[in-house]
Amino acid sequence: MNMIDIIQKKKEGKSLSREEIKWFIDGYVAGDIPDYQASALLMAIYFRGLNKEETFQLTEAMRYSGDTIDLSPISGIKVDKHSTGGVGDKTTLVVAPLASACGVPIAKMSGRGLGFTGGTVDKMESIPGFRTALAPQEFLDQVNHVGMAVIGQTAHITPADKKLYALRDVTATVDNFGLIASSIMSKKLAAGSDAIVLDVKCGDGAFMENKEDAVKLAELMVEIGNNAGRKTVAAITEMGQPLGKAVGNSLEVIEAIETLKGKGPDDITQLALRLSGIMVYLGGKASSPEAGLKMTEAALADGRGLAKLRAFIEAQGGNPQVVDDYNLFPEHSVEDRLIAQSDGYVSKIEARRIGLSSQHTGAGRATKEASIDLSAGIYVCKKVGDKVEKGETLAIFYGNDKAKVDAAMAEAQKAFEIGAEPVEPPELIKEIIGL
Repeated sequence: MNMIDIIQKKKEGKSLSREEIKWFIDGYVAGDIPDYQASALLMAIYFRGLNKEETFQLTEAMRYSGDTIDLSPISGIKVDKHSTGGVGDKTTLVVAPLASACGVPIAKMSGRGLGFTGGTVDKMESIPGFRTALAPQEFLDQVNHVGMAVIGQTAHITPADKKLYALRDVTATVDNFGLIASSIMSKKLAAGSDAIVLDVKCGDGAFMENKEDAVKLAELMVEIGNNAGRKTVAAITEMGQPLGKAVGNSLEVIEAIETLKGKGPDDITQLALRLSGIMVYLGGKASSPEAGLKMTEAALADGRGLAKLRAFIEAQGGNPQVVDDYNLFPEHSVEDRLIAQSDGYVSKIEARRIGLSSQHTGAGRATKEASIDLSAGIYVCKKVGDKVEKGETLAIFYGNDKAKVDAAMAEAQKAFEIGAEPVEPPELIKEIIGL
């Protein structure tokens, strides 16, 4: 085989074989295939596409391009949850404790954030003392003893995806269904769980801006997961406005804690309950998703979910007292408010602008190497559909650099639209695929 023939074949719209795809992935990871030839193939794929078999074979080749995690020493059916990302998405910090409290073992690897806000690992690191790196045996033991563990992704998982994603990012070949699906699912399959719940966001703050594209991506990922022997379910959920009210690392952890105390915003509460209910069903602890939902509602109401979060924090070296004392989180020195200039109803909040605004406060990264301010971020006081009066606070901004907070407010000013007529908030869960 040689790369010129493979590039030419895909350029002509022909299907690549399993052997050709594996040869390319192995060669690229080994450094035998240069970036310029990989870029040419990616562009050919971007324009010609991948059929379902090619997408599955690309997923498998990337999945096995490095280490895979063996979770068999953990008893029970392990269920993973993945979100395609959004603004204010702290769902894992609520979903995992609720599902674990219902008896489902959660052995999860999460990433850092790039862009809008920190990833789950960044958020957890706002907890004093919390460790996101555990030795393999320690990781397995913690899940068996505590019921859940969440760690950062290791450098040896799907190295092909890491290399290809970096190349896609600088060659304008990110937004291709086959490449997106194989990237996500290769990591999920390599992580070793028995079942996977996907939270596929759609809206202006998500990668997929409309429902049709989100459904297409979700159906493809569900098919890949099922073909690989992992029961996979996807929920299409709203990301046209921030999820919950907190956007930023420690702010989102606090909101997750409040949610587990039964005092969180309605949207994050309902989404977390529904997703964790599906996880409980897939984990064999409930006879149906509806029965799973009832179990997670009970775990929220009686405090078992909160107790699980506390035990999880302590097991990973964090200070469990943060659950009761939010002053233990990193502190901010600058605070400002965005004030409504008219009466009316919030008709729109552009999630993408709020995300950019949060990044301006210091809560997100412009580059992978950048540091983030774990105390910075935004608290959105009014959501779509809320009545607002002139002079009321639309959002509160936190940080440690006044110039950054000022820039964030200037950006967020453009995100809010206030109209004269009442509006209905957008539907939160639009469709479930795979049940």
